[in-house]
Amino acid sequence: MPRTALLVSAALLTALLSPTVSRAAADPAPTPVDRFEGEVPFAAQPADGIFTWGSDNDDPPQLSFADRADAPEGAKVLSGTYDISGYGGFTHDFAATEPAHDWSAHKGIRFWWDGQNNAKKIAFELKDGGAHGEASELWTTSFTDDFSGWRQIEIPFTDFAYRTDYQPVGGIDHVLGLTETWGYAVTLPVGAPGQFAMDGVELYGKADQSRRVNVLTDAAVYPVKEGATAAVAVTVATTGSAPLDEPVTVTYETTGGTAEPGKDYPPVSGTLTFPAGTTSGATRTVEVPTLKDKSAEAAETIPLKLAVTGAKAPAETPQIVVDAHGLPYLDAKLSVKKRVADLLSRMSLAEKAGQMTQAERGAVGAGGDIATYALGSLLSGGGSTPTPNTPEAWAKMIDSFQLRAQATRFQIPLIYGVDAVHGHNNLVGATVMPHNIGLGATRDPQLAQRTGAVTAAEVRATGIPWDFAPCLCVTRDERWGRSYESFGEDPALVESMETIIQGLQGAANGKDLKDDDKVLATAKHFVGDGGTAYGSSTTGTYTIDQGVTTVTRQQLEAVHLAPYETAVDRGVGTVMPSYSSLDVIGDGQGPVKMHARADMINGVLKGRMGFDGFVISDWDGINQIPGDYPSDIRTSVNAGVDMVMAPYAYKDFRTGLVAEAEAGRVSEARINDAVSRILTQKFKLGLFEKPYADTSGAARIGSAEHRAVARQAAAESQVLLKNAGGVLPLKKSQKVYVAGSNADDIGNQTGGWTVTWQGASGDIVPGTTILEAMRQDASQVTYSKDASAPTTGYDVGVVVVGETPYAEGVGDVGNGNDLELSAADKAAVDTVCAAMKCAVLIVSGRPQLIGDRLGEIDSLVASWLPGTEGAGVADVLYGKRPFTGQLPVTWPKSEAQLPINVGDPTYDPQFPYGWGLATLTKVPEGGATTLKALAVAAAVAERTGADETGRALVTKARLIVQQRPMAAALAKPFAEADHLLLTGRYGKAVESLLAAYRAD
Repeated sequence: MPRTALLVSAALLTALLSPTVSRAAADPAPTPVDRFEGEVPFAAQPADGIFTWGSDNDDPPQLSFADRADAPEGAKVLSGTYDISGYGGFTHDFAATEPAHDWSAHKGIRFWWDGQNNAKKIAFELKDGGAHGEASELWTTSFTDDFSGWRQIEIPFTDFAYRTDYQPVGGIDHVLGLTETWGYAVTLPVGAPGQFAMDGVELYGKADQSRRVNVLTDAAVYPVKEGATAAVAVTVATTGSAPLDEPVTVTYETTGGTAEPGKDYPPVSGTLTFPAGTTSGATRTVEVPTLKDKSAEAAETIPLKLAVTGAKAPAETPQIVVDAHGLPYLDAKLSVKKRVADLLSRMSLAEKAGQMTQAERGAVGAGGDIATYALGSLLSGGGSTPTPNTPEAWAKMIDSFQLRAQATRFQIPLIYGVDAVHGHNNLVGATVMPHNIGLGATRDPQLAQRTGAVTAAEVRATGIPWDFAPCLCVTRDERWGRSYESFGEDPALVESMETIIQGLQGAANGKDLKDDDKVLATAKHFVGDGGTAYGSSTTGTYTIDQGVTTVTRQQLEAVHLAPYETAVDRGVGTVMPSYSSLDVIGDGQGPVKMHARADMINGVLKGRMGFDGFVISDWDGINQIPGDYPSDIRTSVNAGVDMVMAPYAYKDFRTGLVAEAEAGRVSEARINDAVSRILTQKFKLGLFEKPYADTSGAARIGSAEHRAVARQAAAESQVLLKNAGGVLPLKKSQKVYVAGSNADDIGNQTGGWTVTWQGASGDIVPGTTILEAMRQDASQVTYSKDASAPTTGYDVGVVVVGETPYAEGVGDVGNGNDLELSAADKAAVDTVCAAMKCAVLIVSGRPQLIGDRLGEIDSLVASWLPGTEGAGVADVLYGKRPFTGQLPVTWPKSEAQLPINVGDPTYDPQFPYGWGLATLTKVPEGGATTLKALAVAAAVAERTGADETGRALVTKARLIVQQRPMAAALAKPFAEADHLLLTGRYGKAVESLLAAYRAD
């Protein structure tokens, strides 16, 4: 018998035998969606069509409409091959120019799938509501390919869940209404090459009321004080807010839990009825009283079981929680040390392991696992945000997670963390500061502290008490994709900018952490992440990030460890190890992943430096330790890691840690030390007394006051590298021609780690671009991005060029990136600078190779990544503020020079470390004679501790030297003078500048 006949026979037999495929008489006829006979093209929005996508160029599948003799429907099927390392799949979006489709009358969606029997899960996603297919809510489910040959997959719409890990747009209504459906998407398996075929997508069955009607409770957890009454609001909600067609009944009873009926609460039971015709949103209340006794107790739970007919029941059983009471750890009058000791003595091993576990918010969904696994912490990874991405939504989300923690025995609050590395950068509308490389250019520790204070206030106002910042890396190679996260290449500069820790945390003793405008800071990445050798990375296509730092013990101490000693002295609350490996020459260990280096974490950080906070791993960082997962767990924890960021593997980590401890491979003392450290910070933050968001400061998020700080930081970060003929500052009366890719792009201006991990070009956050700010200051500005507009008749040109956003190893040079300007930017510079006097601004996270065009450029500015306040850049361009910035890293002539750093034996850069011309400032006269006098005065200031005077004297000397032509002989002592200045050796600094001045 031909295979097609067998297929038809099998389908008929299945239809006769299977209730899931048979159709009741009242069911509507199936509605075709896709036949794949060529009626739908391969096309993307706004057109109707099928298109592919993936995490990189290799990940999108290859699709075709293939002729198949065994096609379940018609003659063709959608066929494809794939080999996906990250993520990939395909989508059918309906035309955005036509009305959305109404699928609400049907029970579900079904399609034929050619099974490969590979046991892989395949995600299937619906696009519901919103403006079009790429701006809709995503609802997801999956099926398993555990069969061979064609099978019809039926998915009831009730199986779809709202995606919590990713949504492309702000919230719509969080209801799978299906009255405005924009299509579907299929995510294919990763990790091995594969093939698939699909056919006959259609809607089937009749929607019943239980799909259109939900019974909801206003919360999943109801904490009450002992003796109080919990009020559980039970609501009926319908799709489209239509009245009920049929009655809905809810039978309830208190049953199970840890509370004892009759002793802790009187049993409660009954029935609620919502008659036909009841309006959507109608609510009834169930009251559950609790009883009071005189004993101190841990929290106890009273589940309220709900049985629903005529509607979809709540996803989980609501729980009344009688609050813990009378126990010493709850007494805020006791010392933190005593509270920690009391709580620790009561906890089980599983509860302790839970405190050492951190999960990603997207992995825990609504948060039920928080209580199930007694989790100690959640985080938002880069781009992991609530929907909509507003301060209110952040606070509401975090409060919902904190509420879950109240269902645990001791109601230990979560500590929620986020990467706010240049302002509260995950939040749209927050004040986005210059990245650290720009702050290093300011040489202004007080300003760094103020930026930290603004960041802390905005982060805490959204309910987040913990910031994974600052990065104390000492960047030693500009090819590193994280260069901009560093304050600079000189450890002395990094140490000087650690005032940002006080901005974040307040006083070094932690007394301010409970305030509503302070957060726990994190010194990262311990240790040596900025020193990795080019080509040493083994992570994907990275070239330098997460590689190996090979140093002598003296280099390790002087360059990479020094900033951490300062951070510990400043009371930093947490430290994060680096992904990178450390190879200390002569120690006999070879390269060892930092998450495994007990000698560094336990020995140096906690032992010698006396760090008393807790150590948090990086994202899945322990997975990079050689060995299986149990060995990763014991190695990292025994090395001194106190909390492990296991974003999606939190269950495995927590279970594995318990097993390792029970087997004696991780000691009870090590577990207790880790948990004590974590609890100490939670108590200091005041989370036990105030676990929920204090949003009283939310009105200041993105306020004029906060943006003024960011504007000042942007202005002070601008480094004037060249200014032939005094082109800068500009005059308001001048006719200015503006060009370049980064003149009017807020996304490029803010860089990576802005709203998403990698950041993005375009209008991604509110702010002021450099062009917009210039237009506020100038009488006449013409903008032509590619310099194609006529260039005659202008007084001066400003060309703003540079990089597009990236983060971490994705931005490594050699991983699809280089240090060259784009061809379009080069052309814009050439066109404008050939036609008029010109100033070139480089908006980038690291130096760009500009030497071949330096002769045609009159003024050159390193603008770094200035953040949302482009007005700060315009302030120095137009002379409202002087240029005062200095290079935080050496500016190379060529990539062949890299790595190049202050103190190198051979040093011949384009511009040396510390270089930065000034405007609106009178340069002292007298040359060498004046420099000699300044050296004497600076030495006196050094001896008498007159630091402010000493720094001012060195600055005067630097301005004199910068009048000399650049040469290799000048560059080396000039750069070393800035290092001497930062280490308080003012007299030696001026002597070094005198040597630079005399150099030929």
